[in-house]
Amino acid sequence: MEKMSIPTSKTSLVLFLCQIISALDVPLDLSQPPTITQQSPKDYIVDPRENIVIQCEAKGKPPPSFSWTRNGTHFDIDKDAQVTMKPNSGTLVINIMNGGKAEAYEGVYQCTARNERGAAISNNIVIRPSRSPLWTKEKLEPNHVREGDSLVLHCRPPVGLPPPIIFWMDNAFQRLPQSERVSQGLNGDLYFSNVQPEDTREDYICYARFNHTQTIQQKQPISVKVFSMDSLNDTIAANLSDTDIYGAKPVTERQPVLLTPTGSTSTKVELRGNVLLLECIAAGLPTPVIRWIKEGGELPANRTFFENFKKTLKIIDVSEADSGNYKCIARNTLGSVHHVISVTVKAAPYWITAPRNLVLSPGEDGTLICRANGNPKPSISWLTNGVPIAIAPEDPSRKVDGDTIIFSHVQERSSAVYQCNASNEYGYLLANAFVNVLAEPPRILTPANKLYQVIADSPALLDCAYFGSPKPEIEWFKGVKGSILRGNEYIFHDNGTLEIPVAQKNSAGTYTCVARNELGKIQNEVQLEIKDPTMIIKQPEYKVIQRYGQVSFECIIKHDSTLLPTVTWLKDNDELPDDERFLVGKDNLTIMNVTDKDDGTYTCIVNTTLDSVSASAVLTVVAAPPTPAIIYARPNPPFDLELTGQLERSIDLSWIPGDENNSPITNFVIEYEDALHEPGVWHYQTEVPGTQTTVQLKLSPYVNYSFRVIAVNKIGRSQPSEPSEQYLTKSASPDENPANVQGIGSEPDNLVITWEPLKGFQSNGPGLQYKVSWRQKDVDDEWTSVIVANVSKYIVSGTPTFVPYEVKVQALNDLGYAPEPSEVIGHSGEDLPMVAPGNVQVHVINSTLAKVHWDPVPLKTVRGHLQGYKVYYWKVQSLSRRSRRHIEKKILTFRGNKTFGMLPGLEPYSSYKLNVRVVNGKGEGPASPDKVFKTPEGVPSSPSFLKITNPTLDSLTLEWGSPTHPNGVLTSYTLKFQPINNTHELGPLVEIRIPANESSLILKNLNYSTRYKFYFNAQTSVGSGSQITEEAVTIMDEAGILRPAVGAGKGYSEILFATSPVMHTVRPTFYKVQPLYPRIRNVTTAAAETYANISWEYEGPDHANFYVEYGVAGSKEDWKKEIVNGSRSFFVLKGLTPGTAYKVRVGAEGLSGFRSSEDVFETGPAMASRQVDIATQGWFIGLMCAVALLILILLIVCFIRRNKGGKYPVKEKEDAHADPEIQPMKEDDGTFGEYSDAEDHKPLKKGSRTPSDRTVKKEDSDDSLVDYGEGVNGQFNEDGSFIGQYSGKKEKEPAEGNESSEAPSPVNAMNSFV
Repeated sequence: MEKMSIPTSKTSLVLFLCQIISALDVPLDLSQPPTITQQSPKDYIVDPRENIVIQCEAKGKPPPSFSWTRNGTHFDIDKDAQVTMKPNSGTLVINIMNGGKAEAYEGVYQCTARNERGAAISNNIVIRPSRSPLWTKEKLEPNHVREGDSLVLHCRPPVGLPPPIIFWMDNAFQRLPQSERVSQGLNGDLYFSNVQPEDTREDYICYARFNHTQTIQQKQPISVKVFSMDSLNDTIAANLSDTDIYGAKPVTERQPVLLTPTGSTSTKVELRGNVLLLECIAAGLPTPVIRWIKEGGELPANRTFFENFKKTLKIIDVSEADSGNYKCIARNTLGSVHHVISVTVKAAPYWITAPRNLVLSPGEDGTLICRANGNPKPSISWLTNGVPIAIAPEDPSRKVDGDTIIFSHVQERSSAVYQCNASNEYGYLLANAFVNVLAEPPRILTPANKLYQVIADSPALLDCAYFGSPKPEIEWFKGVKGSILRGNEYIFHDNGTLEIPVAQKNSAGTYTCVARNELGKIQNEVQLEIKDPTMIIKQPEYKVIQRYGQVSFECIIKHDSTLLPTVTWLKDNDELPDDERFLVGKDNLTIMNVTDKDDGTYTCIVNTTLDSVSASAVLTVVAAPPTPAIIYARPNPPFDLELTGQLERSIDLSWIPGDENNSPITNFVIEYEDALHEPGVWHYQTEVPGTQTTVQLKLSPYVNYSFRVIAVNKIGRSQPSEPSEQYLTKSASPDENPANVQGIGSEPDNLVITWEPLKGFQSNGPGLQYKVSWRQKDVDDEWTSVIVANVSKYIVSGTPTFVPYEVKVQALNDLGYAPEPSEVIGHSGEDLPMVAPGNVQVHVINSTLAKVHWDPVPLKTVRGHLQGYKVYYWKVQSLSRRSRRHIEKKILTFRGNKTFGMLPGLEPYSSYKLNVRVVNGKGEGPASPDKVFKTPEGVPSSPSFLKITNPTLDSLTLEWGSPTHPNGVLTSYTLKFQPINNTHELGPLVEIRIPANESSLILKNLNYSTRYKFYFNAQTSVGSGSQITEEAVTIMDEAGILRPAVGAGKGYSEILFATSPVMHTVRPTFYKVQPLYPRIRNVTTAAAETYANISWEYEGPDHANFYVEYGVAGSKEDWKKEIVNGSRSFFVLKGLTPGTAYKVRVGAEGLSGFRSSEDVFETGPAMASRQVDIATQGWFIGLMCAVALLILILLIVCFIRRNKGGKYPVKEKEDAHADPEIQPMKEDDGTFGEYSDAEDHKPLKKGSRTPSDRTVKKEDSDDSLVDYGEGVNGQFNEDGSFIGQYSGKKEKEPAEGNESSEAPSPVNAMNSFV
């Protein structure tokens, strides 16, 4: 008998459930068409230096044969000696390393797997070798820039496949610092919003890393020279006489101007599911700040990120809803500028319903459904066995209807593989689904007599995996002759699994699973054993113990007799110290001779194969009380320290002990000081027994030692001795490497390597450094190494997101390297998960419990360590009250790769929503679409109150409130009551059913001066809720006779309430119930100017017809009467006179003299019917005309003064001097442009960068910002000139050396920055 223990922990239970409810395939011993199980990606970029492996694996019965097409025609593998196919597989291996060229095998490949039942085909696999061309040759001129101006350094990397990663460094291979002022754009260019003197350097170098071939290409260094205003003034002064007036303009603050993108608007198209990147980089002084908004909407929460100092807007997993206009605003203290990017989100085809395999028996019907969506809408085409269905052999059982194939009365010859192709201009989807016609009796795949063991009150899952054609029906029985299992206490899964949510002792026994179809029946038995839970019946308790005493913690357990428990003790959540003073018994832990180190928390953990429990207690150690007869004290310090036997790695130390002070010295502690590295800091070296006064000490190289000795007894430690003489050891290479080496990414594109640096004495010599090495795991990559100073961290940039790396750190100094270090495994940085869990399903188990299922997200989209899933759920509204309230979201976290969970504590008869998100170390991924589910009705709570009022001789009035939690639709109330005599004995019980819409009742014909006890509850269709009780007493009849009933002689007859069949009363006619006397109360009015809203409350018989009477208050006129339609409790009186007091009352038709009390209200005062329009007043019209005339005169005066002309003082001084050296500088020689003011009307020269209004005019540029990250196959402009402040003219130089060639270079130290 196979035995299976179902663990009680939630994590293990969910994993177990995931395994048993997974879909079952057709058993491989049965005939079936081929199924593609593995294939290479659609876009397959290969390393041109390695063999090309194109995967194609398939299964089927009989085993399929494989063939390939290349570029749409048959690929004859036998004719190409470089191409082989793996045995029993369709995978191709193209031998490149033995003479083949990868470029010769570029093309579109497709694999076909075929057997006698059909043919399955793979995707079109596009093979392209990666390319890493050399940088094109170009002539780079130095860039001369004035302080405060903007600057763009163009990278223009070579076009590779895939596109390279761009970064800027200096000659020392250090990343150039970036900030809000200086940053790299998406196209790789380096942008300066404004340059500063510290930007001057000659080694701005752009690097392009081609990850596929692990090569790095370097652009020639770019030189930047920034001239400050002080240096410019000194230069001008050297060329002028003492009498000349000179001076360069100071650094001028400028309002923002966009460097990229250009213009005021642009467009962007992105595909659904991709990452949208929008960029705005601005020039200006002070440095502008960038802000992003979406016009007419909000930026999507949880999917929006800002990068590159908010210059880049990043939205992940975009959808059609993200289309729209995105505005970036650049602002500084002088103004702002904005740019609008119109984003359109298109979509490659994506599945709505992918076709699934069909297993049918002869004569059965079935359908294949293929539904996809996209933007634009994809077209659907069908193939059968790889051939378009229009030209495929006809099958009378098959009918194609758009995206659906309908099968009727299939036969064995109908078996085939169908392909659905959904395509639009952005891509395609291809899915294989077979139709397999089989006639198979049922078979049960679960082993017979399997034994399941669970802990009581835990879920039990009994497996019954099956197969058959037609699909068998599954039934479960308990016991040998038991009846079929049904009801809410069981959950039946589609794959045959029986779930018992709460297994009790009586759930144990034999369970039989029966699978039947028209071809036969089969059954299988499994056994379920229920075990008692493990409990700690006597837990360890908090203890306070004196030092050197003895303490014991108890841990007495109770467990199932068939389970073998193991007891483990922990101290502070760690193993017990390896000390003979700790004695672990069967039910206790004893600590002998307690010391201060034993202080802490002790935990008893009991484990069985099915469950685990634990309990903890704290131990506090206090000092023992002193003995008054003898005075104990700490020992005196040792003295007369002497060093002998000096060697390179050892030395002998001896000393003379001090006085013990009545407590024997137990040990000596030796400490050392390293005067070379840490003067004044003493470290622990070793300790020896108290009987020893000499010791040989091990030494480290390159340490200037001094030693001191401390004596220890039971009382404490002595003062340190005087230090010994110093001893300096010789230098040597390091003996050890840094500890605690880790590789953990802090950002999605980096790997942060950290370690604990060696301490000074561990360096063994001068010049301590570290060799940091790393390589990507499982990629057959070479080690990349860099030597760094004595630091504790190194950052590798430009790494792929969350991939494993092998990392090691080796110490070295001027004398050599430490031993070869061990390798540790790290990961590059995590990023937020990309996708939400799909196929979220909710199964409502009962009115307070639901189970949620979801499909796990692909691990490659988690982009980090999968921590689990979070389920957000909240109550939307109660279905009984229809009232909304504040939404309080609840969160349940399910650790690990779980795909379902239970939602407890739900409110009955309510509507809920939930969504699911995946969680990694970075945070939460996007939420799945909200899923709505409803809980069924439950029994209501007790009525909110029960009041008994108006006691008379023979009646009591009962009033009650509806239940606070109806938990469904109330169907009725039940009232039970019985008299209580003076000896507290209860009389006969009477039961009355009351409609659910009632809230009060009068009980008549009761005994006078009698105490009654009432029991009252509410019912829904599910059952009765809890009851509320109350007692009351009728009034004593002072006259000795029973008064007539209220309403007697007024035409009201008493209504007898019939008792229910379950009542047994001695005097069933004794209790009579008089209905409530009809009344109208709480008449309220809300009056306006010409109308009033009248409302009231009514108590009495149903279907009363109301009317409203009203008149002017204080008037003797007759009441006016208005009939109310239906049985409404409100009415609107119209046509009233403003500012008038009215009287009103409400009555019921058919009840003579039955009216409410009068109410008085007053309508609002009349408003002025005509308001004066100020715009039509004569005085206002005249005032506006005078203002307009005054403005016109001011405009004429300004125009005349402007045309008269005039020059600024600086212009006049320029005209007075004819010295050519201070004439306006020409654009051709790179000098300053001329002064100009508003009156000169001289156009600025073509190259001028600074017009007279001190704003920067942006020249048109031929430079295009090529988005290399999206693989655009365009050539970069090879323009080496610099567009600067001194020369605005931009001249194109012919490109040199445009030829590209492959340059597979070894990975060097620059990898550390990628």
